[in-house]
Formats: sequence, C-alpha cells, structure tokens
Amino acid sequence: MPHRLIVVALAVVAGVGLSAQPPPVAVRITSPVDDGYASGLFKLVAVIEPAAAVRQIKEVVFFADGSKVCTLTREPFQCDWDAGDRLEEHTIRVTAELVKGGRATPATVHTRGVKVNEAVDVDVLQFTAVVTDGDGRFVKGLKPADFKVYDNERLQTITSFDSENISLEMVVALDVSSSMRAALPHVKESAKRFLGGLRAGDNVTLLAFNDNVVTLTPRGRDQALRVKAIDRMDAWGGTALYDAVLKGLNLLSRHPGRRSMLIFSDGDDQSSHATLEEAIARAEASDATIYAIGQGRAVRAHELQTVLKKFATISGGRQFFTEEVSRLDRFFEEILEDLSNQYLISYAYPDDERDGQFHRIRVEAGDGEYKVRARDGYRLLKN
Repeated sequence: MPHRLIVVALAVVAGVGLSAQPPPVAVRITSPVDDGYASGLFKLVAVIEPAAAVRQIKEVVFFADGSKVCTLTREPFQCDWDAGDRLEEHTIRVTAELVKGGRATPATVHTRGVKVNEAVDVDVLQFTAVVTDGDGRFVKGLKPADFKVYDNERLQTITSFDSENISLEMVVALDVSSSMRAALPHVKESAKRFLGGLRAGDNVTLLAFNDNVVTLTPRGRDQALRVKAIDRMDAWGGTALYDAVLKGLNLLSRHPGRRSMLIFSDGDDQSSHATLEEAIARAEASDATIYAIGQGRAVRAHELQTVLKKFATISGGRQFFTEEVSRLDRFFEEILEDLSNQYLISYAYPDDERDGQFHRIRVEAGDGEYKVRARDGYRLLKN
C-alpha cells in the first residue's frame, strides 16, 4: 500500500511538471493565406500563438521574396506591402525575436501567380534618344523630321515626339553591402547632390540593396525626405543587384512618361533570388534608360563590368567605372546632363510581328550627321 501511494504521488508530480511546461511561442501569418493571391497594395498580418505570449515578443519582421518589408515592435503586427500590379508568385516569411533572446517559430506562406511573358505589350513603343555631334556636344532643337527610326531595319512612322519639359520617373538604387563601408560617406554626399540636381517636378523612388532590397523613400518629390533617408544608410551584408534591377524596373513600369534607373554597385551579385537572365529579360521588356556606376572593386571585376555594360547598352543608357570615389560627383553630373538632353520618341510597333523575338532598333538623326544613343531593341509579346 505505501508503495502504491508513492507511485501515485510521483505520477501526480510528473503530471503537474508536464502541464507546467509553457507551449512554444510561434508566429503565424493570417494575410496573405497560403496558395492565395496577392497584388497591389496588400496588408501583411501576423499573430502570436499563444496570444498570451505576445508580451514575450521583442520584434516581428516581415519579408517578401527575400526582401525585408517592415519591422514591428507592438501589436497589431501588420504593415502594407506593394505586391505589384501583376498576379505573381511570392514568398512571404515572418520571424519574431523574443525579449529574453531566441526566436519564436517562424512562418512562411506562398502565394500563387499567373504566368506572363516578360515582354512589351503596348500599342505604342516608347524610347529615349540622346544626340551628339562629332565633338560629343549635345544636339538640341531637333524635330521629328530630323529622325529616322528603324525596327528590324524597317522604317517606322514616328507617332509622338517630345524634347522639352518631359516628366521624369526615376529609381535610384544604391549598393549598401559591407564592402561599401569605407566609400559610403562620400557616396552619400554625391548621391544627395545628384538628387538635388533633378527638377522639382521629377518623381524619384530611392532604393538601397545588400542582401535585401529596401525602399528608402517611396515615389515622390521631397528632397528633404530623401536626404534624411540617405543619411541613415549603413553598410552591411552581400549584394542583391539583380533583385534591385527587377524591383526598380517593375516600379517604373507603373507610371507614364520618361523613365530612368540609376544603379550604383561595387561588387558581383551574391544574394539575389533572381537570375541574371531574368534581370536582362526585364530590361529588354522595359522602356527605362539604365545608368550604371561601378565603383571600387567593380573596376577589377570583369564579370560585373560586363553585366553593368549590358544593362546600359540594352536600355540606351551609360556605364561608368572608377576606383576613386572623388570622381563620383562628375559621373552624377554627366548623368544629369544626359537626362536633360533626351528626346522622347514613340512609334506604333509592327502588329504583324508579335513573335516574341528581340527586335533591333536603329535611329538616325540629321541624315546620319549626328551620333544617336538609344536602346538596342525590345521584345514583342506573342498573340
């Protein structure tokens, strides 16, 4: 009888001990739902389980396709995320750090997408052209009759033309990977001067990229806001160059007018989810002009030089390389001069050639007297 009592007592104590163990803390995503759809401005929402454990949470962080979206330190754990205009596959992940150290069990959901061909699907094709004379000086004041545009060597009729007071949509993407730490102070000052040199009516989105791509300032015209964001930049992590290109071009595609992207990087891509082929295909499908600056070790990295030159050539932009941060001011000044001397030209694309192939564009000005820099071509969407 005494032995039986001891066994029962031990069982009770063991039961009490087991029931006293707190359940593990986890974070769960309630929006979007797994295998659902997400597009446009979308709200990301997470909850802590069990609910009483919310007092143990230090911060909750949302990631979309590998890029940090927001960090939250108190309920409600929700924030807005721009999923883009298209229904594409996305991976949403949420993590939560605990006040006393460690992490809650994270969560991941995958949204569904509708596959589309990465190609131009518009009735009118638009591109910018910069014209210079034999001495490299910009040629101003040309008229539509001064240009000849060839699409796969077939002469096209210009449907619209503009050269003055053209609105600009611009994305500036700055590399803030760990290798940029020494150069970053000078880069910050040069970038602020460049952005200050844009016209008051130009819209700019400012991105920073390392392991992730982060929107420092959304599309807008507030130079003071951009300055504050640049001052807060710090260098760490790897380089997600291709992801930055995709995000920048996708942002530009939502707005009409003259579109341009400035990319500043000092190293090979190490961290992108996108491939180089996907980034190049997106550049071929975009009418944005890409300017690329390779600084520091990029000058010695042949592969990176080739990549940046490819983006610039495809889009009709320019590329610059230097190991001296002191030369950045001059590069930014040249880009500003370039942007202020662009002609915006459009023509109806040949409807009978929706073949999905790359179409070459060739532009002449002044009966061949001048040199013209424009995009190499584009891709048409198959019917």
